[in-house]
Amino acid sequence: MTQAISLRKKLIKTSMLSSIVAGLIALLLLVGISIYHTMKVQDQIMDEVADMLLKSDLSQNSGSQLDELSDEFDIQYQLVNGQQLLTDSTESAADEIDTEKKHVAQKRMITDLQNGYDIVWIDQRLQRSYQATDDDSKLTVNMLQPLSVRFKDLTQSFFTYLAVLLGLWAVQWGVLHFSVKKQFKSIQQLSNEIAGKNAQDLSIIQQPQPEFQELQPMVNQLNQMLTRLDQALSNEQRFTADASHELRSPLSAIQMRLQVLKRKYQDLPELQPYLDNIQQDIHRGTQVLENLLLLARLDPSDDSELVKTWLDLEAITQEVLQTLASQLREKQIQLHIENEELKVYGNEELLFICIRNLIDNAIRYTPPEGNIYIHLGYLNNWELFEIENDGEGISPEVLKHLGERFYRALGTKTQGSGLGLSICKKVAELHRGQMHIEASEHGGLKVSLYLH
Repeated sequence: MTQAISLRKKLIKTSMLSSIVAGLIALLLLVGISIYHTMKVQDQIMDEVADMLLKSDLSQNSGSQLDELSDEFDIQYQLVNGQQLLTDSTESAADEIDTEKKHVAQKRMITDLQNGYDIVWIDQRLQRSYQATDDDSKLTVNMLQPLSVRFKDLTQSFFTYLAVLLGLWAVQWGVLHFSVKKQFKSIQQLSNEIAGKNAQDLSIIQQPQPEFQELQPMVNQLNQMLTRLDQALSNEQRFTADASHELRSPLSAIQMRLQVLKRKYQDLPELQPYLDNIQQDIHRGTQVLENLLLLARLDPSDDSELVKTWLDLEAITQEVLQTLASQLREKQIQLHIENEELKVYGNEELLFICIRNLIDNAIRYTPPEGNIYIHLGYLNNWELFEIENDGEGISPEVLKHLGERFYRALGTKTQGSGLGLSICKKVAELHRGQMHIEASEHGGLKVSLYLH
């Protein structure tokens, strides 16, 4: 599965990358322009020093000025006439050099430098060289200046600018993070509103303020879908209720005619089994209709619409067991009840129907002389009604579908509508609870009803 991408992180990342690229380009341009400007200014200084040497009378004052310029800009110079050294700088601005080194450097300057400006490798460092010749006096000036001296101030400016740039990027990241997070609150509010929609609330979604034009098409499509879904659910509920009402009358008429037939042919015992089978089918059909009507009534319901009071769940369970006592005796089923005083805030009618369905379902699928286990109590702040029964085991495939409407396991001979557990699940939801279905250690089914 493709990993989801965070739009918020992507926006921040894209904005920061754009800013970093723009900042680096600006930094490179600044460095390039600064290098060009520095080289031009320093070359002009070397040219001025060369002019002073070529035109100077080499008096004490002129020599002093040249030494000051040489020291200030770390420039080494020689003034030569042919092979004769007339004057030179006494020291390098970068470091002191001994006489032997000075002699070697001077010789290099005389023999190695080219006329004009150049960059040479002398004394294990890159240096800017300049050689100028006066055609009239035949004097030649050789000059050297380390490139590191030229770019010393530039390097400091570069790191200062870089530090400022890093600080600005950090501030920008913080501002972007805060701004994008604030803007995405509207999207989170929209997400929460969509998540809050259910069968009881399919009203249109209002986009939170400020509205985003990019989200409007999606919101419009969602609203159209909610409208269609609301209409479809209403039609389904109306059809279920109308069909159940329409079928109730024919079933009642068939029931009456069957009773007439049983009285009329009571002297023919060979007909009674067939009539009893018809009676069971009519009873099952009536149960299905009653359950459908109940589901049609519960589906659009909201828990806030229910009339609720504090109820004794143990008393309701005992009342249900009394109504089903004949079925228990008929199959000789043993009841094992473990209970404690259990108070539930709920609707008495719906809880009675729910517990009756669960116990009736257990009786139907428990073998003769089997056992049914009922537990009432509290578990982690939940009110718990738990029922399980003996059986021959339930396959995981069947267990997965239990609770779905009209689902009945293939091959079962037990009659039922396939709606009982669906009703119980809906009742649990209306009481802000849950219903868990699992295989029982006794071989049958274990149903746990958690209520608040």
